[in-house]
Amino acid sequence: AVYTSGIACAPAGPFAGPMVVSLRPVPDDQVDRVARITRRYPATHGGPIHIGDPAEVGITEVKAVDWGLPPQIGPGDTCMFWGCGVTPQAVAMAAKLPFMITHTTGHMLLTDLTLEDIAV
Repeated sequence: AVYTSGIACAPAGPFAGPMVVSLRPVPDDQVDRVARITRRYPATHGGPIHIGDPAEVGITEVKAVDWGLPPQIGPGDTCMFWGCGVTPQAVAMAAKLPFMITHTTGHMLLTDLTLEDIAV
């Protein structure tokens, strides 16, 4: 589940716009572990930018996704949010660029880097 959040990116020249975030429901007892593991990889999505109430990042209806499928949030799950690679697309659209090459949700760039190469 991917959303345009209410978090503004820091502007840079003609580029300004909202941060796009992905939501992953995580069992309550795994939240700290998931956050700790993902923080080791800042060159990818890194750690979560928000844990908890979606409204705190400007998402008022979790079933109303902007990209992807609505999340399946069960009892005992906590909402965790990460910065999403769709953010450049949202910023480019706001900048009204005539042309930009990027990716689409769920179709990521693959490299030959290993987890050891990118871990901190």
